[in-house]
Amino acid sequence: MAFLLRRLAFYFAAFIVAATINFFLPRLMPGDPIQIMFASAGSELSLENLNALKLTFGFIDAPIGEQYLAYLKSVFTGDLGRSIKFFPLPVTELLMRALVWTLGLMGLATVLSFVLGTLLGVMAAWRRGTIFDSFVSLLAIFASSVPAVVVSLVMLFIFGYTLKWFPNGYAADPMLDPAFSGEYIWSVIRHGTLPLLTMLFVMTGGFAVTMRNNMINLLGEDYIVMGRAKGLSDNRVMIWYAARNALLPTVSSLAIALGTVLGGALVVEVVFNYPGLGNTLYQAILARDYPVIQGQLLIMTAAMLVSNFVVDLSYVLLDPRLKKA
Repeated sequence: MAFLLRRLAFYFAAFIVAATINFFLPRLMPGDPIQIMFASAGSELSLENLNALKLTFGFIDAPIGEQYLAYLKSVFTGDLGRSIKFFPLPVTELLMRALVWTLGLMGLATVLSFVLGTLLGVMAAWRRGTIFDSFVSLLAIFASSVPAVVVSLVMLFIFGYTLKWFPNGYAADPMLDPAFSGEYIWSVIRHGTLPLLTMLFVMTGGFAVTMRNNMINLLGEDYIVMGRAKGLSDNRVMIWYAARNALLPTVSSLAIALGTVLGGALVVEVVFNYPGLGNTLYQAILARDYPVIQGQLLIMTAAMLVSNFVVDLSYVLLDPRLKKA
């Protein structure tokens, strides 16, 4: 219990620090979205309208300390204001709409790439020096070295424009109304296939390389040799003796991947015009939509901290000695 409380206190303090940075950072950037809207309207808006705009979007004329306290209150009450670009949509509602698509795409890609990469890494290390090991190692290094934007464009060109096997953009057919029907679900699957394959290709290589290296370092340990000498089956030694102990560093990689899930794969979502959090953040940055930028950064921070906390707990389950660390 003491370990749990220490970790919770640490992550709460980290969240407050991140939220504070999130408050001051946009205010240090050049440009004011309200002034931009006011200037673009020309003579159509008066000074009274300017003040009304500030109140509408949550920009208050008050000392910075008072603004900061109001901001912290909004963080914990979930009232993140209204989007400037998508006015009058509340930021929370906007991000929740995008969150569904990002969780579906990135969550599935992260879990599948972790499972696939871990299995490939274990098999490659167990068959070290074989053709299978050489093939998996080269493919994994290549996949983890190619930028996601390159893979996205190649996928789009081959399977979207040339072969026309899959749609080129959107999360579903815009002509269909969202519904829990076979036609709409099939449309979602077809539109999400290329972004999913792109993320699988990019992410699996990293997990495979990490797991293979960890396994190779452990295969020479005395308890592995002892297990083999006692006549235990290869599968038992490989999975319960080697893979289990080699999994800890790979779990760290999974934590980082899960933490970045809610940030969305910005490049992939922009290339495929996928309506997730990454694409939303891109549009918000272009429009200097500060409320949306702040809201998304908060979600990303919270996701990273929660994923790290879950990994801390999984570490303890895998190796109880870490409770004393």
